Amino acid sequence: MGSLRPRAISGGRGAPILADGGGGNGHRPRLWKARLQERIADLYGLHVTVCHYPTGASRWNPVEHRLFGPVSINWAGQPLRSLATMPGWIRGAEVGGASVTASLDRAEYPTRVKVTDEEMRRLDLERHEVCPEWNYTISPRNTQLLN
Repeated sequence: MGSLRPRAISGGRGAPILADGGGGNGHRPRLWKARLQERIADLYGLHVTVCHYPTGASRWNPVEHRLFGPVSINWAGQPLRSLATMPGWIRGAEVGGASVTASLDRAEYPTRVKVTDEEMRRLDLERHEVCPEWNYTISPRNTQLLN
C-alpha cells in the first residue's frame, strides 16, 4: 500500500478492491478490515468497496488473470533460488503495452495481532445486500470522534 495514490482512484471518492477469499486479506480476518478503515478510508477520506472472490475462485480476478501469463513467460520455469529474483520476473512482464511494477518488501510485521469486538463495532462497515460476508463498503469515520 506504500505507493497507493488515492486521488487517482475514482476521482478521489472511492477505492474499489477485488480481493481473494482466503489468506490475510480474506473476508474473515478482522485486521484486514481494521487496517482498511484506518489506513485508507479514514486517512484519505475514501469509501473503500471490497468484493471478495469465493475461496478457490481467484482465477477470475482480472488482475491476476491478465498478469499470470506474462509473468509465467518471464519466469520460464527457472528455479526460484532467492526471494529477490521474483520481483524481477514480475517487473519484466508487460500487459497490454503497460509495464508491471513490483518490489520486495523486507519489512517485518507483527503476528497474532488481535482486533477486539469493540474495535470491530467502531468500524464504519456497511455490508452489501448481495453476499454480505464477501461484499462491503468501509466509509471514512468522523475523525473528530476518534480523538
